[in-house]
Amino acid sequence: MFTGIVEELGRVERRDGSRLRIGASRVVEGAQMGDSIAVNGCCLTVVGSDFATWWEADVSDETYSRTNLGALDAGSPVNLERPLALGDRLGGHIVLGHVDFVGTVVAPTPDLVVRLPRSAMHLLVEKGSITVDGVSLTAFNLTDDTFRVAVIPHTAQVTTLGARRPGDQVNIEMDVLAKHVERLVAPHRRRRRWRR
Repeated sequence: MFTGIVEELGRVERRDGSRLRIGASRVVEGAQMGDSIAVNGCCLTVVGSDFATWWEADVSDETYSRTNLGALDAGSPVNLERPLALGDRLGGHIVLGHVDFVGTVVAPTPDLVVRLPRSAMHLLVEKGSITVDGVSLTAFNLTDDTFRVAVIPHTAQVTTLGARRPGDQVNIEMDVLAKHVERLVAPHRRRRRWRR
């Protein structure tokens, strides 16, 4: 479990088949084999590291195809976050590191606008939490298929969001509470429609 508060802006060092090597220093401090680290909001497992300047993860074809990780090249910046430890402050919101889909940037920061599939917009509420490339943000100005987030200068500087341009793909994780509520109420909505 993560919070959506990015700890470090790392860089892709290389991609060799399924193996992805990320240059980083802060997130590998105290890390061990098998630990989780979120990359652009996607939870990956440490399978190799020098525990000082880089770490590696094996990324499945499924993950490459359903996230923006498949578009990464050597030198690409990535948002990195270690999992929440028991007793840590929850500075953002509860983030699982399970990317729901890829959105498209419509307008850049500081007023970042992202387009989503229309079928997902019911999971987002005005002033609700959303994760964009692993960054916990508050959504507003919702339309049928877009939302806006205000990205402060500090966040733009220390994450990938400051470099995102229209047309760029970003990983989106919807709020886990909204997804669970939707799962619980959906069968009841279908039953009510059927009875009419």
